[in-house]
Amino acid sequence: MITPAYIRTMAEYNAEMNRRLYSAAARLSDAERRLPRGAFWGSIHGTLTHILWGDRQWMSRFDAWPKPTTPIKESAQMIEEFPVLRAEREKADVGISGWAAKVDDARLAGELTWFSGAANREVRAPLRLLVTHFFNHQTHHRGQVHAMLTAAGQQTGDTDLFLLVPEIVGRG
Repeated sequence: MITPAYIRTMAEYNAEMNRRLYSAAARLSDAERRLPRGAFWGSIHGTLTHILWGDRQWMSRFDAWPKPTTPIKESAQMIEEFPVLRAEREKADVGISGWAAKVDDARLAGELTWFSGAANREVRAPLRLLVTHFFNHQTHHRGQVHAMLTAAGQQTGDTDLFLLVPEIVGRG
């Protein structure tokens, strides 16, 4: 069972990994970031944009953020300029950490009902499961970005949660 402490840890891990990936991506040219690399969302830029789109979508359900107006199939093109994407990512990470700080066990014990465009139907699920999915979605696609960055010759440093937690806790 996930706990509020787990959520706060994952929010900090998310923010740290995004800092590392965006720093590595910034060392590439815009053309290199947009180069089709065989990933589901095409490029480094497209995948980073889709991750932000997904985070905004889930946070619209978890914390009343504005829902993305871009359809999921176009999510890789939601933000065209890398500096804007990076700034929006940083803003989202601050927001996710703020939400994580206020999640409690009572809220986690609840359910969420929403209309899923991906499933094309109303869905109802335990919030604990959905929050787990939220963090898994980030990690899944960040792994794709990490692989693309590595193939492009860029380093991000450690990516393992157990290695980063002491660094994250030490900053707190």
